[in-house]
Amino acid sequence: MAFKLNISDKEKAWKLQTDAEFLVGTSVGDKIEGKELGADFEGYELEITGGTDIAGFPLSKDVEGLGLKGVLLSKGWGMKDSRKGLRLRKTVRGKVISDKVVQINMKVLKHGSKHLSAIFPDQNKQAEPEKKVEEPVKV
Repeated sequence: MAFKLNISDKEKAWKLQTDAEFLVGTSVGDKIEGKELGADFEGYELEITGGTDIAGFPLSKDVEGLGLKGVLLSKGWGMKDSRKGLRLRKTVRGKVISDKVVQINMKVLKHGSKHLSAIFPDQNKQAEPEKKVEEPVKV
């Protein structure tokens, strides 16, 4: 099972795709050692902050287990209306990572010896501004 990892640092978010089977069974809020992801992450400590499953349902740290559950939310995911007292039922997945999870969000708690920009050199490039092409005016 391939996971898409979003590793968030204070300055930028880095993307990584991995077949890390050790992540199955961990929960949102757990801390993992970076060396489990690879030798480049030696010395890093990461915390799992969330994720989404194959259908796009978010992982909720308040829901136990790994199944889907409908919960009443007064604020948070998909809550666009700000009327006082409004609660909506939303479907979320439990906090345990299973084989149904596709994307996992992590944040860096402790940096290692190698900087993330050196680990991900292809993601270091600055986005080039789009060039506007002016169409000729028809007379």
